[in-house]
Amino acid sequence: MNVQIMPMDSPPPPVPEAGFGALSTAEGNLPLDTVDVHAAITGLAARVEVTQGFRNPFQTPLEATYVFPLPDRAAVTALRMEADGRVVDAELKERAAAREEYDQAIASGRRAAIAEEDRPDVFTMRVGNILPGERVTVRLTLNQPLPYEDGAATFRFPLVVAPRYIPGAPLGGPPAGTGVHPDTEAVPDASRVTPPVLLPGFPDPVALSITADLDPAGLLLGPVASSLHTLTGEGGTLRLVPGERLDRDFILRLPYAPPPSSPLETGLVESLVLVPDSAEEAGGEGTFTLTLVPGEAGPARPKDVVLVIDRSGSMEGWKMVAARRAAARIIDSLRAHDRFTVLSFDHVVDQPAGLPPGLAEAGDRNRFRAVEHLAALSARGGTEMLAPLTRAVALLDAPDRDRVLVLVTDGQVGNEDQILAALPPAALNGIRVHTVGIDQAVNAGFLGRLSAYGQGRCELVESEDRLDTAMEHIHHRIAAPALTRVTLHPSPGLTLLPDTLTPARPPSVFPGVPLVVSGRYRGHGPLTVTADTSASGDPAGATAEWRRTLTPYVTGNLAATAIWARAHLRDLEDAYAVRPSDELEQRLVTTSLKHGVLCRFTAFVAVDSRIVTSGGTPHQVTQPVELPRGWQPESASAALPVSAPMMAAPAPPAGSPRPASPRRAAPARASRSRLGGAMPAPAGPAPGTFGGAPAPGGPPFSGTSYTPISGGPLPPSPAPDADPLLELEMSRLGELTDAPSEERLRHLSDLITRLESLSIPTLSSLLEELKSSPDPLVLWPRLIEALTTLTRPRKRPFWKR
Repeated sequence: MNVQIMPMDSPPPPVPEAGFGALSTAEGNLPLDTVDVHAAITGLAARVEVTQGFRNPFQTPLEATYVFPLPDRAAVTALRMEADGRVVDAELKERAAAREEYDQAIASGRRAAIAEEDRPDVFTMRVGNILPGERVTVRLTLNQPLPYEDGAATFRFPLVVAPRYIPGAPLGGPPAGTGVHPDTEAVPDASRVTPPVLLPGFPDPVALSITADLDPAGLLLGPVASSLHTLTGEGGTLRLVPGERLDRDFILRLPYAPPPSSPLETGLVESLVLVPDSAEEAGGEGTFTLTLVPGEAGPARPKDVVLVIDRSGSMEGWKMVAARRAAARIIDSLRAHDRFTVLSFDHVVDQPAGLPPGLAEAGDRNRFRAVEHLAALSARGGTEMLAPLTRAVALLDAPDRDRVLVLVTDGQVGNEDQILAALPPAALNGIRVHTVGIDQAVNAGFLGRLSAYGQGRCELVESEDRLDTAMEHIHHRIAAPALTRVTLHPSPGLTLLPDTLTPARPPSVFPGVPLVVSGRYRGHGPLTVTADTSASGDPAGATAEWRRTLTPYVTGNLAATAIWARAHLRDLEDAYAVRPSDELEQRLVTTSLKHGVLCRFTAFVAVDSRIVTSGGTPHQVTQPVELPRGWQPESASAALPVSAPMMAAPAPPAGSPRPASPRRAAPARASRSRLGGAMPAPAGPAPGTFGGAPAPGGPPFSGTSYTPISGGPLPPSPAPDADPLLELEMSRLGELTDAPSEERLRHLSDLITRLESLSIPTLSSLLEELKSSPDPLVLWPRLIEALTTLTRPRKRPFWKR
C-alpha cells in the first residue's frame, strides 16, 4: 500500500548553537537521549510502543526522573526495562506498594524503574541506579482509540508537558515531586507536573524518532496530512524526518472514505462488537462496543451561549489571535432569537462594554459590541479559570432553551481536579460544554474531561490553518443534535453490567460524529437502541422515537477491553476528584489491576534482581523539557507564578553530598535544578498579586457580579492550622446542644464570623444558609456533622503515599 502525503511548509531547522548557560560535555549533559514512538494504526485504533533511552554521563550511579505526556485516552498496559543485556518486565501494583518496592530496590543497589500517572495525559518515569556510562531502555506499550469525525480519523501523540499556571497558596512540608513549582492548596501535587524547562536554543538533547504503520482495515485511505511535522512515506509506513524536537504534538489526520457498498452513504452506520474475556467460556463476561454514526439533524431551537475566552499570558502570539477569531465566528453564527455573552479572563473576568450583566439578545448591535471587545483582547496575567466557568454556569439557567458553554483556551492549568470537582455533570445540569484547545502542545487531557462532563466536543487547534475546520465542527455541534436521550435495551440473554458504561450517560448524537459507548457485559444476544429525534419543522421541540436492534459481532481483539478499561478508569478518576472516598479508590485499584491498565492509583514497577551498586542514594537528575514551539520564555513565566530555573546547572562533583529526594526529607522551600542540584526557590509573587505587583484591573470580576454555583463543593482545603480550631469549635457546639435558644443563637452568630475567616470552601454554602435562615438552629446538627467530617483523620493523598 502506498500512502500519499500532503505537501506542507517545512518547519524551521533546529538552532545548532547552545543556548546561554548550556553545559556541554563529551558524553552529553542530560540523562534522556532518545525517544522512539512506533505506532501500528489499524482502522480506528492504534497500538503504540514508546521507547525512552536513558544514559548516565556522570561518574556516580544516577537516578533519572522524566515527566512526559501520553495521549489522554491511551491505555498503558505494559512496561519493560532493558540494561546490560538483562530484560525485566514490570508488574502493575497499587501505587504505594510499587513506590515502596522501587525505593527498597534503589537503596539495596539494584536497577529499577517505575511509571506513574499524575494526570490523564501526564506521567512520571523514574529510573534508578544507572551505572556511569551505562544505558537503560524503558519500553511502554499503549492501546488507544482514534477519534473519527467528518470523514477523518486523528492520531495525536503529545511530546511535551507545557508549563501550567498553578493557583493557590504554597503548602508546607516536603514537595510531592521534583518540579519547579511548590505544591499549593489548589494543586497539592504541583511539583509533580511542572518539570524544569530548557532555554530556547539549547542543543538538541533528545533524538526523536516516530514511525507509523498504516492499515486502513478495509476503508479507503486518502492523502494523509500532518500540519506540524515533515514526514516521509514508503509503502504503508510513515517516518518523521530526523532533527525534530520534542516541543509540540505529533498529529496525523487520516481521511477514511467508506467502500462503495458502505451504508454510510445512506446516512447511518451502526455496529455492536462483543469481545469475550475467554473464548472457551460461552456466555461469560466481556467488553462490548456500540458505534452509531447518524444521519441528518433536526431543526435548531433558540439557544443561550456563553463564550469563555482565555486571555492569560500563555495565550500570547498566534494563540490569542486564533482565540479571538474562534469566538468571533461563533458570535457571527448566532441568530436574533438566541442569547449570549462573552467572559474573557486572566486573573480577572471582563464582559463586553454595553452588554447587560446577564445574557444579551443576539441582535446586530450586541454582536458588534462583543466582536469589538474581542478585537481589543491581549494576553496578560494568570490563568484563573474556575471563576469564569462557574460564572458561565450560573448564567445558563434557562432549561427551556439549548444551553451551550464554549471554552477557548490552551488549558495550561494545574488545578484540573479542583475545576472538575466544582463542575460535575450534576452541576452542569444539561449544559453542553464544548472546549477549543489552541496550542501546539495543548492540555488535551483536561479539555477532553471537561467536554465529556458537558457531553460536548473537544476541538484541538494546533495552527491557524486548522482553525476554520475546527470552528466549522463547533458550529455543527451548537446546532440541533440528530439523536437525544439515547438508551440501551439488552435482550433477555444479554446483561449490561452496572456502573461499567463509558460514557456513563450516552450523550446526544450530532451529524457526522460517531457515538461510541462501551462497557462490560455477560451472556450473548442483540441490543436495542432507542433515542428521540426532533420532529421536522416543530419549533417547540416535539420528538419522535428512533429505534434500532443490533446483532452482535464477536471478535477476539483484546485491545478493545484495554481501551474500555482506560476510559472507565478516567471516569472513576473524575468522580474521585469530585467526591473522594475509600470505596471509589478501591474500585479504581481493583479495576486497574484486573485489566492491567495503569491509573493514578497504581504504578508499573520493574526491579532487576542483580545488585549493581553498593546502595545508598544515587545522584538525582530531573530531565528538563522543551519549551513548546511558539512559546516565549515570558509565556512560560506567565504560566508559572514562581519562576522556573531556565538554565542547566553543572552537576555536583563526585563524592559531594547529594540533595535529598522529595520522597524523603527534602527542604520544604527548595526546588531542584534540572541536573539534580538543590537551589533556593526564586522569590515569587505574593498571593493575590501578579508578577510581584498588585493585580491590574482591580479585584476579580471588576464591573461584574459573580454568583458561585451551588451543589459542587470544592475539595476541603482549610489552613494548615485550622484543624485544632475546628475541633475546639465542634466541642463547643456539643457542649451547647442543650443550652437555651438565645444563648445558642448568640454563639452561632459569633461562630459564623470565625468560620468565614478560615475560608474553608466546603463550609461556605452552609454558612450562607445559616446567615439567611429564619431559624438557623435547625441547621445546628448539619454544622456539627460538617465539622466532624473536616476534623476526621484523613488518609495521605495517593501521590504522597
